[in-house]
Amino acid sequence: MPKILLIHPNYHSGGAEIAGNWPPAWAAYLAGALKKAGFDNVEFIDAMTNDIDDERLSAMIAAAAPDIVGATAITPSIYKAEEVLRIAKTVCPDAYAILGGVHATFMYKQVLSEAPWIDAIVRGEGEEILVEFVRAVAEGRWPADRSEIKGIAYLDGSEIVATPAAPTVKELDKLDPDWSILQWEKYIYVPLGVRVAIPNMARGCPFTCSFCSQWKFWRDYRIREPKAVVDEIERLVRDHGVGFFILADEEPTINKKKFTEFCRELIARGLPDKVKWGINTRVTDIMRDKDLLPLWREAGLVHVSLGTEAAAQMKLDRFNKETKVAQNKEAIRLLREADIFTEAQFIVGLDNETPETLEETYRMAWDWQPDLANWSMYTPWPFTPLFQELGDKVEVFDFSKYNFVTPIMKPDAMDRGTLLDLVMRNYRRFYMQKALFHYPWRGTGFRRKYLLGCLKAFLKAGVQRTFYDLGKVGYWGPQTKTKVDFHFDDTRQIAEAQLDDWRAMHDRKVRERKLAVKAQVAAERESIAVCGGGSEQMTEADHSSRAR
Repeated sequence: MPKILLIHPNYHSGGAEIAGNWPPAWAAYLAGALKKAGFDNVEFIDAMTNDIDDERLSAMIAAAAPDIVGATAITPSIYKAEEVLRIAKTVCPDAYAILGGVHATFMYKQVLSEAPWIDAIVRGEGEEILVEFVRAVAEGRWPADRSEIKGIAYLDGSEIVATPAAPTVKELDKLDPDWSILQWEKYIYVPLGVRVAIPNMARGCPFTCSFCSQWKFWRDYRIREPKAVVDEIERLVRDHGVGFFILADEEPTINKKKFTEFCRELIARGLPDKVKWGINTRVTDIMRDKDLLPLWREAGLVHVSLGTEAAAQMKLDRFNKETKVAQNKEAIRLLREADIFTEAQFIVGLDNETPETLEETYRMAWDWQPDLANWSMYTPWPFTPLFQELGDKVEVFDFSKYNFVTPIMKPDAMDRGTLLDLVMRNYRRFYMQKALFHYPWRGTGFRRKYLLGCLKAFLKAGVQRTFYDLGKVGYWGPQTKTKVDFHFDDTRQIAEAQLDDWRAMHDRKVRERKLAVKAQVAAERESIAVCGGGSEQMTEADHSSRAR
């Protein structure tokens, strides 16, 4: 029976961390799948939450003596994950190193080019693929049968091989995450001072926003039965003392019927008295379900983060967002009336950003009056359509900086230091006024406690200089904007193998576009022939029928 060690890389960026330490749900889901398949010897090291440096991690891996070491990575943590597995191969040379996560899934040629010590990459959802990998190792069939395992990539000599994609996990309710593998006392939601969890209600997204990767990673949209999700939350509350959770879904309100059932099930079990929760969703869903907002609040939903995204309608259109600026203010008003805290998210830092558009985001935020506002730097994920469209405008390929707080793009109208300074100016003005005139005086009981807790999180991160990585880049105010150093590693470049993949993808899209245009022209000619000059004209009866 192989011993499996899962490791969460030690990456910090001063973004979402200011609200607390977030439990790595991936480890629980993979450990649960492995144990269900009979592989019980699983351990987990959360190097991020425990801030474990490389030297200490090396000793911990050596002491664990694993047969398989697995790590995950989003784009900014990819180098940390690669280093984790390099350390593992150094101290345990006979162990197999495997990497998963969204970045490795789409950038496997890049990863294997820069980290050839990795034995396999899991492409897509990990539960079933990892079990097949471990089973092959346990039965002595690795590496001989590796080409038979769907959904992986690996190096065969100097050749990068990707096996056919594995099917998505169809029966999500049969997944049984092992939440006991986590040290729950470490995962605290700062605004409320309670333990926090990130359960999963659905996977995938039916929308195809050009800057997002979720729809590409999960591929198809699947939703669990609400009762099963509430069963899981009830166990988290009962067994692990969780007092707050955030649904991991990109947009849990997509399925109105299922989300309403979920809320009613929480209420029926009396859980809103024991646990509060938050979600990310779209403005259009709030408008659609405005009559249900009181039910949401009764179910314990207290925090909604809205992707208002950008200042001008032009930018919203560029992002393929199905929303209108005018709806944002109305959605926030509706949530406020339902006593649900609102967080408005603005994406800034595109190539067409100007001081005027940044100022407009502040004015909009103050006009709309959300409880919280965030200005996130545009981060062009290297595996999204928008990244390809930006082309040469992307100058930074140091993926460790792709973290929503570092300006990857340099706007035409300003340098990166000025961009950071103007974003900080928005934060200072918004939260100074909120702290002095809103949070301490508006509302009582839970509302006041929550708002002051959010303010505490911001102040703590500000004092410690971890907010927005300000301490690392040397920003202390407007007087230092010309001296800011983002520490981009200019040696980081796109690997030739990955570039070849992108070129092939581009050529395929060009061919598809030409065929589509050709088909469109042919259809238009046929339409003209029938309705404008062909030998077959619509009869009066036809016309009357079409009109009806």
